Amino acid sequence: VQLQASGGGLVQAGGSLRLSCAASGRTYSFYNMAWFRQAPGKEREFVAAIRWNGVITSYGSFVKGRFTISRDNAKDTLYLQMNSLNPEDTAVYCCAADRTGSAALRTGPDRYDYWGQGTLVTVSS
Repeated sequence: VQLQASGGGLVQAGGSLRLSCAASGRTYSFYNMAWFRQAPGKEREFVAAIRWNGVITSYGSFVKGRFTISRDNAKDTLYLQMNSLNPEDTAVYCCAADRTGSAALRTGPDRYDYWGQGTLVTVSS
């Protein structure tokens, strides 16, 4: 499967952005999906994940209710709605696919098989 993230940009602190990740490939709807982010000089960080059927979600501890991950399998698209953004959220955001579709959502980047190219989110203070 190929993944392409979009929707990043420059936003002021307190603002919102909606990221999208378009997937190609017939088996997308069976994959668990996730968003990761990487800020300059920092390691890649788990943001959120969603099970293939959209029923179960998981979030990084820093999210604190500000982000919502969702998916539309009919459109082969993953989303990340980000609200109450702050400068610490500045990073390149990437979407990833876990082809196992396991019951337990995975938070380690090494457990994901396919990656998009990332979209830059910059939050100004």
